[in-house]
Amino acid sequence: MIGAASRPILITGGAGFIGSNLADRLASEGHEVLVYDALTRPGVERNLGWLKSRHGARIRSVVADIRDGALLAEAARGAKAVFHLAAQVAVTTSLHEPREDFEINVAGTLNLLEAARRSETPPPVIFASTNKVYGDLADLDFSLTDNGYQPVNAALRAHGIGEHRPLDFHTPYGCSKGAADQYVLDYARSFGVPTAVLRMSCIYGQRQMGTEDQGWVAHFLIQALEGKPITLYGDGHQVRDILDVRNAVEAYVAAWQRIDRISGRAFNLGGGPANAVSLNTLLGHIADITGKRPEVHFAEWRAGDQRYFVADARAGRMALGLDVQVPWRAGVGALARWLAAERQLPLPDDEARVIPLRMAAAL
Repeated sequence: MIGAASRPILITGGAGFIGSNLADRLASEGHEVLVYDALTRPGVERNLGWLKSRHGARIRSVVADIRDGALLAEAARGAKAVFHLAAQVAVTTSLHEPREDFEINVAGTLNLLEAARRSETPPPVIFASTNKVYGDLADLDFSLTDNGYQPVNAALRAHGIGEHRPLDFHTPYGCSKGAADQYVLDYARSFGVPTAVLRMSCIYGQRQMGTEDQGWVAHFLIQALEGKPITLYGDGHQVRDILDVRNAVEAYVAAWQRIDRISGRAFNLGGGPANAVSLNTLLGHIADITGKRPEVHFAEWRAGDQRYFVADARAGRMALGLDVQVPWRAGVGALARWLAAERQLPLPDDEARVIPLRMAAAL
């Protein structure tokens, strides 16, 4: 049997935004990483090229779809860990193509879980889930404040939505990610595959190819930098807790390292109340960064959209031993500078300085 140190780590969706940041971290620590990605999202091929240029032979790639069970099983064979990030990621796409959404998010996840289960030594499987599994939170009461929608309930206002919240799948995307979430947890219970689930809020950061449908923080910045209008669906008072990708990567690595203690559990992964911001407030910060306020158009609310979602991520931070979070203003500034450099667009020199993760505590 191949020694664990020489076995690769498999990252499905490894050329994507979070996947490429995770692959970079793991390869930098000396691990061999196998990136499994269909490269269907515009721009992700650049992420893969960047990884290979930085890490050479430590990065191997398979360009394939997770619906291809045979290829996925071959890629998973011998892996010492699996991070499952490949997915259909847009609510809007799921409403247009619900069967495809199901086949990628549910059947593709089942393909991976079966590959892990049938391995001689099942590898840990860490799954990227979503806060959408909690539904639209329509049963909760909110008040409109200067900081956007806030829960009337004081405990929710102080800490956010915890893992005890009942699951309530809305839209085909919510159903497919929620079903996959539950399959991953049950494979620990039913088959002894070491698994964990991270239910993510809004992750942002470098290497994010944001669009209107997914990756909205980067999308807002790109539109502003390029002088293009932004469409807000709803009234812009929606509140989200945004989390720098560096913190997300820390959580994924910690989940793998502590899998013996956390297997079979799901954790919220978000910025929490300290990094909660309304869309309108974020646009104001973007105006400060770029020197001009983007033109904003308004449209109807989207299906299943939450007026407020802030994750109570205390359980995950404690179980995973997570460190300080990057403050949202610093993180958004760092992303703005990266996007401006990538697109060769001007940005005021005194704005959006990149702030290393370990320095964030001093801010």
